[in-house]
Amino acid sequence: MQAFTVAAQILLGVQVPNTGVAAEDDSADFQYSHYQEGKRNLYGSRPDSRNPIEVDSIHGRANAMLTDRIKLGFNYVQDTWSGATPIATAPLVFGGNHRYTSGTATGASPFISPPNTMYVDRNFNPMQYHGDDPNTGIGLFSQNRQLVHTLSTASPETRRQGDFRLGYEWDEAEANLGGGVSSERDYESRFVNLGGRIDFNQKLTSLNLGLSYTNSDTNALLDHDATPYINVRAYRESGQIRSTTTGTRLTGTKEDIAASLGLTQILSKDALIQADLSFTHSSGYMANPYKVMEALFVDPNQIPDLIDPFGDGKDYFSDGRPADVLKGDLRAFLEKRPTLRNQWNLGGRYVQYFHTFDAALHFDYRFSHDDWGINSHTFEADWVQPLGSGWTVTPRVRYYSQDAADFYKPYLLVNQAVSSNFTTSNDYRKLPDYYSSDQRLSGYGTLSGGISVSKQFAKGITLETGFEYYTHSGSLKIGGNGEGNYSNFNYFVANAGLKVNFSAVGAGKAGGEHHHHAHHHHGAEIPAGVMFAHMMDQADAVMVGYRYMYSAQAGDMLRGSSVASDPAIVNFGCGSANIDKCFIAPERMSMHMHMLDLMYAPTDWLNLMLMPQFVDMDMDMRQIADPAAYAGLPPPPNKLNHITHHISAGHSTGGVGDTGMYALFKLFGTPDHHVNLTLGVTAPTGDVSNRLRRNHAVDGGFNDYGMQLGSGTWDFKPALSYTGQYGEWSWGAQVNGTKRLDNKNASGYALGDIIQSTAWGSYQWLDWLSTSVRGVYTAQGAVRGQFDGLIQTMAPSDFPKNYGGQYWDVGFGVNARVLSGDLAGNSLSFEWLEPVATKQNGYQLERDAALAATWTYAF
Repeated sequence: MQAFTVAAQILLGVQVPNTGVAAEDDSADFQYSHYQEGKRNLYGSRPDSRNPIEVDSIHGRANAMLTDRIKLGFNYVQDTWSGATPIATAPLVFGGNHRYTSGTATGASPFISPPNTMYVDRNFNPMQYHGDDPNTGIGLFSQNRQLVHTLSTASPETRRQGDFRLGYEWDEAEANLGGGVSSERDYESRFVNLGGRIDFNQKLTSLNLGLSYTNSDTNALLDHDATPYINVRAYRESGQIRSTTTGTRLTGTKEDIAASLGLTQILSKDALIQADLSFTHSSGYMANPYKVMEALFVDPNQIPDLIDPFGDGKDYFSDGRPADVLKGDLRAFLEKRPTLRNQWNLGGRYVQYFHTFDAALHFDYRFSHDDWGINSHTFEADWVQPLGSGWTVTPRVRYYSQDAADFYKPYLLVNQAVSSNFTTSNDYRKLPDYYSSDQRLSGYGTLSGGISVSKQFAKGITLETGFEYYTHSGSLKIGGNGEGNYSNFNYFVANAGLKVNFSAVGAGKAGGEHHHHAHHHHGAEIPAGVMFAHMMDQADAVMVGYRYMYSAQAGDMLRGSSVASDPAIVNFGCGSANIDKCFIAPERMSMHMHMLDLMYAPTDWLNLMLMPQFVDMDMDMRQIADPAAYAGLPPPPNKLNHITHHISAGHSTGGVGDTGMYALFKLFGTPDHHVNLTLGVTAPTGDVSNRLRRNHAVDGGFNDYGMQLGSGTWDFKPALSYTGQYGEWSWGAQVNGTKRLDNKNASGYALGDIIQSTAWGSYQWLDWLSTSVRGVYTAQGAVRGQFDGLIQTMAPSDFPKNYGGQYWDVGFGVNARVLSGDLAGNSLSFEWLEPVATKQNGYQLERDAALAATWTYAF
């Protein structure tokens, strides 16, 4: 029986309780995934240079057995998304995706409430206007019922979620308590959960129970471009709309209470079955504050006022319309969804292991029903095939179908005339109680196929990669009658991951002995903010690690080392011409960098290292007080239109950064002194074409140089390191640099070169604990070149001269490591870096403190 459960867990990821195999105990996982949609058919707005929605995600997880009964787990998820996404649906003749051309870029701009009129026939079918007959002056119309999504581009935004789970195990039961927080710029949720498991029938049967509570707050800044054209009266009267110094905000709260019941039954040594039932009750604000419902107002009692003017028996309107063509007005409303929702989910899974193929078939079905009228079906199957030598290939297929919500409509038809003062009118009372054109509430189906490949190494390391491609189509809905082909699109998900099972490493050691410290540490502890100072001195050794770095800027604007006044920033911080004066300035900026360290020692004098990165940044701006008084002229219109967006919404970017590849050479080594040389390069995998969204039909252009995700150039990164120790004392020094190997990147510029020197000392208070003090000097040149394209130069950060400088910092660190047990070889280090002196190039925001944290596992 245990042989089967082990196979099920390894091959399928199935949670088989209390088998004695610690698949989740003393482990750490890291995963990166990328979601990318294909372009949609805009029926005439092509070519469209805007990128569809894409999402970059990282997921980290750690589990540890605190005792033989108590286990603790942590999860961290971060998503950054951007791109063009539907905000409404309307007839094609409305022209919702308005053509624009800016330089060499052609695309579509969202148009949700233009001043032009829309025409329909007496059956309210949309009519295409083709101009007037040159002989009679009568309008020429034809029916055009084609619908199309109205797309809007979203600037990058980031969501972060952290949660924990604490569990206690008995011989035939388990209980766990968990909770967490998910946060983004306009939304935050907090949740707690309680779960348990009971085993019976000689542990062949397991019953799982769960309860959870979630409380969420929406605080959305409505698009200042669109707010004048959207009727928000319904939310204003309910008290959810409020005006702030940063713009109009929509607020709302939501609560979710959920319960689940699951049953796992082991049928034989080769098969098991699972079933689960869950219920979720939701109440509160559940609409999307950025989705719009288009409503076509048509007065059906329109009467032609030109009676048989040509003697052909046909009547016409005075504006040249035939009598069978009515005039309507298409208007926009924020969507409204019910404030209550009850959802039931019923699922099942069957797993069958086949000895002949040494493989397992995994089949899942899930049915979901709610009182919004949405019934959905999910079918999924995969085949887990080991290939030997630790390799496993898993092809899979998935099909999903759902009915449309009761209140879903592509757009609404209202047989009444619209009020003259639309945005302040009560026209929303002419609409149904609830309405949404969100494509996710429509009737559709998706069909996907994918494959994942994993390699399990003998030392408890597993590498995984996968790819899945999806087709989304209304025609794939069970029973047909799904959305039209205007809603069809394709998308894919690609991922790569690393898993470390500490228990597997411990189990593989004879007698449970651990010698990590002796093999892989010189004894001289390295501060968390220092890279490349440590080498493994045993051939075939492996080290994996995670490195987190945080830095921030806030406070005063500096020129060199002195505080810069607003008049000085306006007149000297940007360009010399009035059109290039500074009108805004950075107020706060933060950067989070996540790095994965993968190191292998082919010999005792050479270490090879791979370091992929994930970066995200946030920046808030402020408007410089009365810039017109300082510069003599107000901002030009194209910049004035963007100032509101800059100071109200802030900016975010995130995604894959540059990828480092390094070789570390041992030049000299004794038990107490070590010198090594690092030669490395970083590949330009970080995006340097990040752009701001259009505002008031004006291009946003490139985001500034400091908000791009990488350098965009191949960079040479050498380092020379020395470490020494005597008793409980240890010390070290390093000089490192960054040399840009290209004159400019794909966007037309190159970041400045960097030289850095650092020295530190540490004291070991206990066998497992030490502290350190470090000094750092850094010099970086200004940006060379400039963007090959539009950048709205409104702030000092938009100019290459305002980058780089000289910096002096002091760091305080703490290092801890595990010396014995299954977790031996794990190390944690933290360092807080405090600025001491700064000499900026040009005009830049004052630096704040920085934090570095590392986890490493060597074996």
